[in-house]
Amino acid sequence: MTEQEKLELIIKTLDQKKGEDIQALKVRDLTILADYFVIVNGQSNTQTRSLADEVEFQLSQRGIEPERREADTGNTWIILDYGDIIVHVFYKESRSFYNLEALWADGEPFDISGLITK
Repeated sequence: MTEQEKLELIIKTLDQKKGEDIQALKVRDLTILADYFVIVNGQSNTQTRSLADEVEFQLSQRGIEPERREADTGNTWIILDYGDIIVHVFYKESRSFYNLEALWADGEPFDISGLITK
């Protein structure tokens, strides 16, 4: 599976599970951490965990496992590290607090309009 296919699968999965305000930033030229950050939030801790679990499930069905999964005790921020793509799944208030979009504002937004339902 190519990086592009993996990115698209992640975004479509988050959209199907009703993830809110999905953003993808190309950070390849800014950091060695990853090529893309995908940022999304859920309405509750349960939905936040469900979003992360579904991404992990869908990729594992294709033989792709995260290099690392991190979560705080309340499931307000879950990180799935796939090496080239890092998925940040937030509870809504935590996303506002950490504001990764502002921190990585120099990243190039990836157009996801063709991948999500309006």
